Amino acid sequence: MAAFAQSAPCWVDVQLSDLEAGKRFYGGLFGWTFRAGDGMPFADAYSDGALVAALAAKRDGRMPTAWGVYFATEDILATVALIRESGGQVITDPVRAGRAGVLAQAADPGGAVFGLWQADERAGFEKRNAPGAFCWTEVYTRQPERVDAFYEEVFGFRGADLVVPGGPGPAAGTGLRTWSPPGTEPGEMTAVGGRAVLTDAFPEMMPSYFLSYFAVADCDRAAGTAVHLGGRISAPPYDVPRGRIAVLQDDQGAVFAVLEPAGPRA
Repeated sequence: MAAFAQSAPCWVDVQLSDLEAGKRFYGGLFGWTFRAGDGMPFADAYSDGALVAALAAKRDGRMPTAWGVYFATEDILATVALIRESGGQVITDPVRAGRAGVLAQAADPGGAVFGLWQADERAGFEKRNAPGAFCWTEVYTRQPERVDAFYEEVFGFRGADLVVPGGPGPAAGTGLRTWSPPGTEPGEMTAVGGRAVLTDAFPEMMPSYFLSYFAVADCDRAAGTAVHLGGRISAPPYDVPRGRIAVLQDDQGAVFAVLEPAGPRA
């Protein structure tokens, strides 16, 4: 299983009202297969036999139907303390997930929710940056300066600013700040995630949130398949320097994005 450096995105899961419907949607879209948790209301998702995500049944109908991303930490208690000191909020204190590891949930100063994962027997993704697997995440916020300082303090990220070209996507025409791990030269080549801005183009009541991306071989085909499976297209496919992306919703409303990396198709 792959090891994850401190602060790297290492896991994603989605909270759904209908777990079986979620398995049909994502199985049809990404070709995922599933293995149920031991009597638990969740299912691990596999791409070509490698662990890539989890689908979970919501314990409470008031919980958002949403994808969540987790960042690796070697000391979850220290990271939780740093979140509090840096102006964030701890939503769920560290709790053990069996022999897999320890998790916690927190929110940044702008209200975007993310998870922490201290690995034991489960490091996180077994596949990433390949079709059917996680490849990127970015937080959308109305408080970029405050949020930038928070993530750089808590995770040690080194930031680099980019201008997102125009297009129909949620970050189009805004500034994007990429995050590179501690000890690396900041920039696109080392970035593991980033921060975008919620502009006036977004509904005023829209909260800050993380948008996670999955790699696909064909962005346009993936968007069409999502609609065929009952989902929706929030931002139709368009080109960016890294490839071609689309923002989608599954058939229960969870938002995610797909990325077809730049270069010739196989």
